[in-house]
Amino acid sequence: MMEQEFSYEAKGQALVIHLPKELDHHNCRNLKVETDLLLAENYITKIVFDFSGTVFMDSSGIGVLLNRYKQMERSGGKVAICGAGAQITRVLNIGGIGKLVPRYDSIEAAIAG
Repeated sequence: MMEQEFSYEAKGQALVIHLPKELDHHNCRNLKVETDLLLAENYITKIVFDFSGTVFMDSSGIGVLLNRYKQMERSGGKVAICGAGAQITRVLNIGGIGKLVPRYDSIEAAIAG
């Protein structure tokens, strides 16, 4: 099985992370390592997780999101989510992310929010 890639986009001080079709334990380690590097090398005040292409997420994805939420909270930054469909929204709510991280309809709204 080929590992799905993440793509990253800098929009000012926001880091937009475009997530793959499946966010699971197979690729969450790469996401953590890559975002650690990006956050260390850049002044980021907001992380936007773009779920528009994601149809599956397991507890590993919840763990990464919680970790980034806590990290951004400590540094005075914010985390936002956009493009989450019904299944992903359900997983986010079950994992408690729905109460912590605001959701938006678009990347632009998430950056502005």
